Amino acid sequence: YFNSTGFERWNKIYGETDDVNKVQMDIRVGHQQTVDKVLDWTAGMDMNGVTVCDAGCGTGSLAIPLALRGASIAASDISSAMVGEAEERYNAEIASGKAAPGIAPKFDAIGLEECSGKYNVVTCIDVMIHYPTDRVNGMISHLASLSDDKLIISFAPKTLAYTILKRIGELFPGPSKATRAYLHAEEDVEAALNAAGFKVKRREMTATQFYFSRLLECERA
Repeated sequence: YFNSTGFERWNKIYGETDDVNKVQMDIRVGHQQTVDKVLDWTAGMDMNGVTVCDAGCGTGSLAIPLALRGASIAASDISSAMVGEAEERYNAEIASGKAAPGIAPKFDAIGLEECSGKYNVVTCIDVMIHYPTDRVNGMISHLASLSDDKLIISFAPKTLAYTILKRIGELFPGPSKATRAYLHAEEDVEAALNAAGFKVKRREMTATQFYFSRLLECERA
């Protein structure tokens, strides 16, 4: 799915094409707002020499700016098509001369559970929505095991309003429908983070008409 139909749909959302419908454009705007918040949170950090694992990197919307700021990036996604697009975008940024070359990100087409190593910062943005409840704790535990210092994740929060909105959307499937979306209770996510040795230090909410995402910045306790 993520190398064929899924790639086409998500690349439209994360890309720059005008060939998008209202819902896709709205999600694109919302996702970029979340990415911008992560970039703002890390703006005061000297990224030179900082190691970052961007799990579920998509087309590189977060990995590329961090790499251009000097971070050493291990960017991965389950979709080889996504990873290929991210690498092309990084190379295009360098070739354009608009950005000074940093340390080229290491792009890998692997699943989140296959990520390994130790990093100063681990990011996982808008990926948890693809994980059912019974797999989220394991996902968080694994991401936490990769991070020495900081973990930044986002998820679609499970509230009454968003649950109703999601249900309404399921009643009207259309050609832009992607994979099943899972909502997660914030208290459950935070409990899993605490169990993995991390404390939430900062949180923000991004909400547009069709996109909603809770962003958490966590530090090792």
